[in-house]
Amino acid sequence: MALDSLAPNVTIGIVGTGAMGRGIAQIAAVAGCHVLLLDNRPGAAQDARDQVVAMLAKLVEKAKITAEAADHAARSLCPVREITDLRDCHLVIEAIVENMDAKQDLVRQLEAVVTGDCVIASNTSSLSVTAIAAIATHPERVAGFHFFNPVPLMKVVEVIGGVRTAPWVIDQLSALATRMGHQPVPCQDSPGFVVNHAGRGYILEALKVVGEGVADFATVDRIMRDSCGFRLGPFELMDLTGLDVTHPVMESIYRQFYDEPRYRPSPITRQRLAAGLLGRKSGCGFYDYGNKAKAGAPSAPPRSRPPSVWVAPGDGGVLVVSLLQALGINIESAAAPSDQALCLVAPLGEDCTAAALRLGLDPRRTVAVDTLPELGGHRTLMVNPLTRPDMRDAAHGLFAEDGVGVSVINDSPGFVAQRILAAIVNVGSDIAQSRIAAPRDIDHAVTLGLAYPFGPLAWGDKLGAERVLRSLNSMLTLTGDPRYRPSPWLRRRAGLGISLLTAENEGNTHD
Repeated sequence: MALDSLAPNVTIGIVGTGAMGRGIAQIAAVAGCHVLLLDNRPGAAQDARDQVVAMLAKLVEKAKITAEAADHAARSLCPVREITDLRDCHLVIEAIVENMDAKQDLVRQLEAVVTGDCVIASNTSSLSVTAIAAIATHPERVAGFHFFNPVPLMKVVEVIGGVRTAPWVIDQLSALATRMGHQPVPCQDSPGFVVNHAGRGYILEALKVVGEGVADFATVDRIMRDSCGFRLGPFELMDLTGLDVTHPVMESIYRQFYDEPRYRPSPITRQRLAAGLLGRKSGCGFYDYGNKAKAGAPSAPPRSRPPSVWVAPGDGGVLVVSLLQALGINIESAAAPSDQALCLVAPLGEDCTAAALRLGLDPRRTVAVDTLPELGGHRTLMVNPLTRPDMRDAAHGLFAEDGVGVSVINDSPGFVAQRILAAIVNVGSDIAQSRIAAPRDIDHAVTLGLAYPFGPLAWGDKLGAERVLRSLNSMLTLTGDPRYRPSPWLRRRAGLGISLLTAENEGNTHD
């Protein structure tokens, strides 16, 4: 009775009928599968069916599905009381508590009931699929099938192969995911799989920025939303998820990678978790949700102009000159600035101090401009410890003259956006280098699972892989922190001038 995902009479058992179990049950039933619901809490399976049926009715009201389809899906949902009722399933999906012992015990119980070729899938988000399957008599039929909450809306599912999972199991689960209207992302068993693994760059680098006193939470969020197009800033995202979920995942992934510096957690989240500042669910996190006026709104820009402006040459300098000329600003054309000029630099991976010293500029009159995310949506200026307040305010006023928002941050290698985007690209490159998933599947998973504007590899292509590489190398040199060492995947493709989405040996095909 092997699983044939395209057969019309596929029977799926779902153990655990919380939010994830209900969501999986809904999309499976709508896809025409017969769904058996089991939960060890008395009445929970029936309650889950009732909730799914109510949701189906709402979908009919919104014209998302027909009344006939909703009725057929509702009749396909069947609560059961005993694990033996799952004996005829082609597939059983466990969506129980995220605990290794509990999941392994359930696998043992299922193997005593189901047929030898019934697939057993775990919806685990953080536990090793290989370890879950290790106690199985037939580990080759155990795989991960990780959906995201809310399941009907999050159109991606990670299909995870453990060390001993048979290829046909991954193929059949992928076909079933497609049948249920989701994008399957086949991947190897690895801490965080693809989506949670890739998400480390965004959150952890933002925490590092704040931990170094470069900018506050609201400023980082504003830069990433307005400069880079993210729907939520990293701290808004953590407030939405909740630190009771986010911080343990940080710790788990870091330890599972044997303390890899790229995934080093932050004391900030540990302390705030201990204080009960979980986010939206507790009413207060990085923001106070009891206060309707969101904290951290930018103040009005200063209204002052410097006597003159000098822009350091280079790629970034060209963008700065172009913008200032469009604003009607006169720019000094000499090779060196006059004694009164505001000196503007556009470093890549450097801080304002390093750029001023490298160029022999007066640091008291030097302000840095981030040109990596371009200058249309939001502008970030960076000062060094000696930058005069009048020069800082003059630069702020200049770049805000056309009404575009401006953030002024303290000295930092790589500003804010450069650091965070480089971390996203570098982690995504490492996922590809480790063959955890195919390059395009990595980007599909991240755009669907995390709602990033681009997948990490596409981000690298958009920014320019060589520029990202230069930024990382500069940050590594200035900080000595191995978290910034470039992935071999990024280094090779930047050197060859090819897309980061280029799979291994893709360029070696012959007619």
